[in-house]
Amino acid sequence: MTSVAVAVAGGARRPARRAKAIGTLLASLPVLVTVVFVGVPVVLAVLYTLGDVHGLNSAVASVAQHQVVARHGLTLGAYAHFFESAELRSDLVVTVVVTVVQSLVLVALALALGLFVRFGRGWLTKVVSTLYVVPMFVPVVIASFALVTFWEDRGKLAGFLALFGLPHSGLPGYTTAGVVLGLVWTNLPFAVILIGSGLQGVPDALIEAARDAGAKPLRVLRRVILPAIRLPLVIVIVFSATGALGAYTVPDLMGPNAPQMLGVAMTGYFQSFGQPQMAEVMAVIVFLGAIGLAGIYLWANRASALDRGARG
Repeated sequence: MTSVAVAVAGGARRPARRAKAIGTLLASLPVLVTVVFVGVPVVLAVLYTLGDVHGLNSAVASVAQHQVVARHGLTLGAYAHFFESAELRSDLVVTVVVTVVQSLVLVALALALGLFVRFGRGWLTKVVSTLYVVPMFVPVVIASFALVTFWEDRGKLAGFLALFGLPHSGLPGYTTAGVVLGLVWTNLPFAVILIGSGLQGVPDALIEAARDAGAKPLRVLRRVILPAIRLPLVIVIVFSATGALGAYTVPDLMGPNAPQMLGVAMTGYFQSFGQPQMAEVMAVIVFLGAIGLAGIYLWANRASALDRGARG
Protein backbone atom coordinates (compact mmCIF):
# COMPACT_ATOMS: atom_id res chain seq x y z
CA MET A 1 0.00 0.00 0.00
CA THR A 2 2.83 2.38 0.81
CA SER A 3 4.55 1.83 -2.56
CA VAL A 4 1.24 2.35 -4.35
CA ALA A 5 0.66 5.64 -2.52
CA VAL A 6 4.17 6.84 -3.39
CA ALA A 7 3.64 5.94 -7.05
CA VAL A 8 0.34 7.80 -7.12
CA ALA A 9 1.89 10.85 -5.45
CA GLY A 10 4.80 10.78 -7.90
CA GLY A 11 2.40 10.55 -10.82
CA ALA A 12 0.46 13.54 -9.48
CA ARG A 13 3.63 15.62 -9.11
CA ARG A 14 4.78 15.05 -12.71
CA PRO A 15 1.97 17.13 -14.31
CA ALA A 16 2.63 19.86 -11.76
CA ARG A 17 6.34 19.90 -12.66
CA ARG A 18 5.46 19.93 -16.38
CA ALA A 19 3.06 22.84 -15.89
CA LYS A 20 5.69 24.73 -13.88
CA ALA A 21 8.30 24.15 -16.58
CA ILE A 22 5.92 25.35 -19.30
CA GLY A 23 5.05 28.42 -17.27
CA THR A 24 8.74 29.22 -16.72
CA LEU A 25 9.44 28.80 -20.43
CA LEU A 26 6.59 31.09 -21.44
CA ALA A 27 7.65 33.71 -18.90
CA SER A 28 11.26 33.57 -20.08
CA LEU A 29 10.42 34.20 -23.75
CA PRO A 30 9.93 37.98 -23.35
CA VAL A 31 13.16 38.17 -21.35
CA LEU A 32 14.99 36.19 -24.04
CA VAL A 33 13.62 38.42 -26.80
CA THR A 34 14.65 41.53 -24.86
CA VAL A 35 18.16 40.21 -24.28
CA VAL A 36 18.68 39.16 -27.92
CA PHE A 37 17.08 42.11 -29.70
CA VAL A 38 17.77 44.90 -27.17
CA GLY A 39 20.50 43.88 -24.75
CA VAL A 40 22.98 42.50 -27.27
CA PRO A 41 22.67 45.46 -29.71
CA VAL A 42 23.09 47.89 -26.80
CA VAL A 43 26.30 46.16 -25.66
CA LEU A 44 27.63 46.08 -29.22
CA ALA A 45 26.82 49.78 -29.70
CA VAL A 46 28.61 50.75 -26.48
CA LEU A 47 31.65 48.69 -27.49
CA TYR A 48 31.62 50.35 -30.92
CA THR A 49 31.71 53.79 -29.33
CA LEU A 50 34.74 52.60 -27.37
CA GLY A 51 36.60 51.71 -30.57
CA ASP A 52 35.77 48.01 -30.91
CA VAL A 53 35.30 47.41 -34.66
CA HIS A 54 35.65 43.64 -34.63
CA GLY A 55 33.14 40.80 -34.59
CA LEU A 56 29.54 41.87 -35.13
CA ASN A 57 30.66 45.52 -35.32
CA SER A 58 32.85 44.88 -38.36
CA ALA A 59 29.99 45.26 -40.85
CA VAL A 60 29.02 48.79 -39.79
CA ALA A 61 32.67 49.74 -39.25
CA SER A 62 33.55 48.75 -42.82
CA VAL A 63 31.33 51.50 -44.29
CA ALA A 64 31.67 54.14 -41.54
CA GLN A 65 33.54 57.40 -41.92
CA HIS A 66 35.60 59.35 -39.37
CA GLN A 67 35.54 56.65 -36.71
CA VAL A 68 37.92 56.03 -33.83
CA VAL A 69 39.48 52.57 -33.78
CA ALA A 70 41.08 51.18 -30.63
CA ARG A 71 44.45 49.64 -31.41
CA HIS A 72 44.71 47.92 -28.04
CA GLY A 73 41.73 47.39 -25.73
CA LEU A 74 39.18 50.21 -25.70
CA THR A 75 39.37 53.98 -26.08
CA LEU A 76 37.32 57.06 -25.23
CA GLY A 77 38.49 58.86 -28.35
CA ALA A 78 35.01 59.05 -29.91
CA TYR A 79 33.64 60.71 -26.78
CA ALA A 80 36.58 63.13 -26.78
CA HIS A 81 35.74 64.10 -30.37
CA PHE A 82 32.13 64.67 -29.35
CA PHE A 83 33.03 67.12 -26.59
CA GLU A 84 35.70 68.80 -28.73
CA SER A 85 33.09 69.69 -31.36
CA ALA A 86 31.47 73.08 -30.68
CA GLU A 87 28.49 72.09 -32.82
CA LEU A 88 27.82 68.89 -30.89
CA ARG A 89 28.33 70.61 -27.54
CA SER A 90 25.69 73.17 -28.50
CA ASP A 91 23.36 70.32 -29.51
CA LEU A 92 23.88 68.75 -26.09
CA VAL A 93 23.22 72.04 -24.31
CA VAL A 94 20.03 72.62 -26.32
CA THR A 95 18.85 69.09 -25.55
CA VAL A 96 19.35 69.56 -21.81
CA VAL A 97 17.76 73.02 -21.78
CA VAL A 98 14.72 71.91 -23.80
CA THR A 99 14.30 68.84 -21.60
CA VAL A 100 14.39 70.85 -18.37
CA VAL A 101 12.22 73.73 -19.60
CA GLN A 102 9.53 71.56 -21.19
CA SER A 103 9.33 69.41 -18.05
CA LEU A 104 8.86 72.44 -15.80
CA VAL A 105 6.33 74.08 -18.12
CA LEU A 106 4.48 70.79 -18.52
CA VAL A 107 4.23 70.19 -14.77
CA ALA A 108 3.08 73.76 -14.11
CA LEU A 109 0.41 73.66 -16.82
CA ALA A 110 -0.77 70.15 -15.95
CA LEU A 111 -0.96 71.05 -12.26
CA ALA A 112 -3.01 74.16 -13.03
CA LEU A 113 -5.43 72.19 -15.21
CA GLY A 114 -5.61 69.36 -12.68
CA LEU A 115 -6.41 71.76 -9.84
CA PHE A 116 -9.05 73.48 -11.96
CA VAL A 117 -10.74 70.18 -12.84
CA ARG A 118 -10.45 68.89 -9.24
CA PHE A 119 -11.84 71.93 -7.45
CA GLY A 120 -13.71 73.76 -10.21
CA ARG A 121 -17.46 73.72 -10.64
CA GLY A 122 -19.81 74.39 -13.51
CA TRP A 123 -19.90 73.78 -17.24
CA LEU A 124 -16.43 75.21 -17.92
CA THR A 125 -14.85 72.54 -15.74
CA LYS A 126 -16.60 69.83 -17.74
CA VAL A 127 -15.46 71.39 -21.02
CA VAL A 128 -11.82 71.61 -19.85
CA SER A 129 -11.87 68.04 -18.52
CA THR A 130 -12.94 66.92 -21.99
CA LEU A 131 -10.64 69.07 -24.12
CA TYR A 132 -7.32 68.43 -22.39
CA VAL A 133 -7.28 64.83 -23.65
CA VAL A 134 -7.65 65.86 -27.31
CA PRO A 135 -3.86 65.92 -28.04
CA MET A 136 -3.72 62.27 -26.99
CA PHE A 137 -5.72 61.28 -30.06
CA VAL A 138 -3.83 63.46 -32.55
CA PRO A 139 -0.75 61.77 -34.11
CA VAL A 140 2.47 63.58 -33.27
CA VAL A 141 3.38 64.13 -36.93
CA ILE A 142 0.03 65.76 -37.70
CA ALA A 143 0.13 67.86 -34.54
CA SER A 144 3.66 69.04 -35.30
CA PHE A 145 2.74 70.10 -38.84
CA ALA A 146 -0.41 71.82 -37.59
CA LEU A 147 1.43 73.73 -34.87
CA VAL A 148 4.34 74.86 -37.01
CA THR A 149 2.11 76.00 -39.88
CA PHE A 150 -0.01 77.89 -37.38
CA TRP A 151 2.73 79.97 -35.75
CA GLU A 152 5.53 80.20 -38.32
CA ASP A 153 6.32 83.64 -39.77
CA ARG A 154 4.09 83.01 -42.80
CA GLY A 155 1.54 80.88 -40.99
CA LYS A 156 -2.04 81.35 -39.87
CA LEU A 157 -1.23 83.37 -36.77
CA ALA A 158 1.08 85.71 -38.69
CA GLY A 159 -1.61 86.28 -41.29
CA PHE A 160 -4.19 87.03 -38.62
CA LEU A 161 -1.89 89.54 -36.90
CA ALA A 162 -0.96 91.18 -40.21
CA LEU A 163 -4.66 91.56 -41.00
CA PHE A 164 -4.98 93.95 -38.06
CA GLY A 165 -1.63 95.62 -38.63
CA LEU A 166 -0.01 93.95 -35.62
CA PRO A 167 3.67 92.86 -35.57
CA HIS A 168 4.06 89.23 -36.48
CA SER A 169 7.83 88.65 -36.46
CA GLY A 170 9.54 86.51 -33.86
CA LEU A 171 6.89 83.79 -33.77
CA PRO A 172 8.09 80.41 -32.45
CA GLY A 173 7.94 78.57 -35.77
CA TYR A 174 11.15 76.59 -36.44
CA THR A 175 12.73 77.72 -33.18
CA THR A 176 13.82 76.02 -29.97
CA ALA A 177 10.88 77.66 -28.19
CA GLY A 178 8.59 76.01 -30.73
CA VAL A 179 10.10 72.63 -29.86
CA VAL A 180 9.34 73.24 -26.17
CA LEU A 181 5.73 74.15 -26.98
CA GLY A 182 5.34 71.11 -29.23
CA LEU A 183 6.68 68.71 -26.60
CA VAL A 184 4.40 70.25 -23.97
CA TRP A 185 1.42 69.83 -26.30
CA THR A 186 2.12 66.14 -26.96
CA ASN A 187 2.79 65.28 -23.29
CA LEU A 188 0.02 67.36 -21.72
CA PRO A 189 -2.81 64.74 -21.67
CA PHE A 190 -0.66 62.13 -19.96
CA ALA A 191 0.55 64.67 -17.41
CA VAL A 192 -2.93 66.01 -16.58
CA ILE A 193 -4.40 62.52 -16.26
CA LEU A 194 -1.63 61.37 -13.93
CA ILE A 195 -1.57 64.51 -11.78
CA GLY A 196 -5.38 64.65 -11.80
CA SER A 197 -5.59 61.10 -10.48
CA GLY A 198 -3.23 62.07 -7.68
CA LEU A 199 -5.35 65.11 -6.84
CA GLN A 200 -8.45 62.95 -6.69
CA GLY A 201 -6.74 60.90 -4.00
CA VAL A 202 -6.24 63.91 -1.71
CA PRO A 203 -9.04 63.72 0.91
CA ASP A 204 -11.39 66.69 1.04
CA ALA A 205 -11.35 66.43 4.84
CA LEU A 206 -7.61 67.11 4.86
CA ILE A 207 -8.02 70.22 2.75
CA GLU A 208 -10.96 71.47 4.80
CA ALA A 209 -9.00 70.94 8.01
CA ALA A 210 -6.18 73.08 6.67
CA ARG A 211 -8.64 75.80 5.66
CA ASP A 212 -10.31 75.69 9.07
CA ALA A 213 -6.89 76.18 10.64
CA GLY A 214 -6.58 79.45 8.72
CA ALA A 215 -4.33 78.29 5.87
CA LYS A 216 -4.62 80.35 2.70
CA PRO A 217 -5.03 78.59 -0.69
CA LEU A 218 -1.34 78.92 -1.59
CA ARG A 219 -0.31 77.47 1.76
CA VAL A 220 -2.78 74.60 1.35
CA LEU A 221 -1.26 73.89 -2.05
CA ARG A 222 2.30 73.99 -0.76
CA ARG A 223 1.84 72.14 2.56
CA VAL A 224 -1.03 69.73 1.85
CA ILE A 225 -1.62 69.09 -1.84
CA LEU A 226 1.90 69.04 -3.31
CA PRO A 227 3.33 66.62 -0.71
CA ALA A 228 0.37 64.30 -1.32
CA ILE A 229 0.99 64.17 -5.09
CA ARG A 230 4.78 64.11 -4.99
CA LEU A 231 5.06 60.74 -6.72
CA PRO A 232 2.77 61.63 -9.68
CA LEU A 233 4.73 64.87 -10.14
CA VAL A 234 8.02 62.98 -10.22
CA ILE A 235 6.60 60.42 -12.66
CA VAL A 236 5.46 63.18 -15.01
CA ILE A 237 8.85 64.90 -14.86
CA VAL A 238 10.82 61.69 -15.37
CA PHE A 239 8.71 60.29 -18.20
CA SER A 240 8.41 63.58 -20.08
CA ALA A 241 12.12 64.32 -19.67
CA THR A 242 13.08 60.83 -20.84
CA GLY A 243 10.95 61.25 -23.94
CA ALA A 244 12.35 64.72 -24.62
CA LEU A 245 15.98 63.57 -24.37
CA GLY A 246 15.65 61.32 -27.40
CA ALA A 247 12.75 63.08 -29.14
CA TYR A 248 12.92 63.14 -32.92
CA THR A 249 9.60 63.96 -34.60
CA VAL A 250 8.76 67.23 -32.84
CA PRO A 251 12.33 68.68 -32.91
CA ASP A 252 12.80 67.62 -36.52
CA LEU A 253 9.57 69.15 -37.81
CA MET A 254 9.37 72.18 -35.54
CA GLY A 255 12.97 72.99 -34.59
CA PRO A 256 15.76 75.00 -36.25
CA ASN A 257 18.48 73.53 -38.46
CA ALA A 258 21.08 74.40 -35.83
CA PRO A 259 21.51 73.82 -33.01
CA GLN A 260 19.56 70.58 -33.04
CA MET A 261 18.46 68.24 -30.31
CA LEU A 262 20.49 65.04 -30.07
CA GLY A 263 17.62 62.87 -31.36
CA VAL A 264 17.71 64.75 -34.66
CA ALA A 265 21.50 65.13 -34.74
CA MET A 266 22.20 61.43 -34.24
CA THR A 267 19.83 60.54 -37.09
CA GLY A 268 21.63 62.96 -39.39
CA TYR A 269 25.05 61.63 -38.45
CA PHE A 270 23.89 58.06 -39.03
CA GLN A 271 21.94 58.48 -42.28
CA SER A 272 23.39 61.55 -43.99
CA PHE A 273 27.00 61.84 -42.81
CA GLY A 274 27.84 58.14 -42.66
CA GLN A 275 29.20 58.38 -39.10
CA PRO A 276 27.40 55.68 -37.11
CA GLN A 277 29.99 55.74 -34.33
CA MET A 278 29.31 59.40 -33.51
CA ALA A 279 25.57 58.74 -33.74
CA GLU A 280 25.95 55.92 -31.22
CA VAL A 281 28.04 58.14 -28.95
CA MET A 282 25.08 60.53 -28.83
CA ALA A 283 22.73 57.59 -28.21
CA VAL A 284 24.86 56.42 -25.28
CA ILE A 285 24.85 59.93 -23.78
CA VAL A 286 21.06 60.07 -24.07
CA PHE A 287 20.85 56.58 -22.57
CA LEU A 288 22.97 57.61 -19.59
CA GLY A 289 20.69 60.60 -19.03
CA ALA A 290 17.67 58.31 -19.13
CA ILE A 291 19.30 56.01 -16.57
CA GLY A 292 19.83 58.99 -14.28
CA LEU A 293 16.15 59.93 -14.61
CA ALA A 294 15.17 56.33 -13.88
CA GLY A 295 17.21 56.54 -10.68
CA ILE A 296 15.21 59.61 -9.63
CA TYR A 297 11.98 57.72 -10.26
CA LEU A 298 13.13 54.72 -8.21
CA TRP A 299 14.18 57.01 -5.36
CA ALA A 300 10.81 58.79 -5.36
CA ASN A 301 8.93 55.49 -5.53
CA ARG A 302 10.89 54.07 -2.60
CA ALA A 303 10.41 57.26 -0.57
CA SER A 304 6.68 57.15 -1.23
CA ALA A 305 6.51 53.50 -0.14
CA LEU A 306 8.43 54.29 3.05
CA ASP A 307 6.03 57.16 3.79
CA ARG A 308 3.03 54.88 3.32
CA GLY A 309 4.64 52.28 5.56
CA ALA A 310 5.32 54.86 8.27
CA ARG A 311 1.73 56.08 8.16
CA GLY A 312 0.41 52.52 8.12
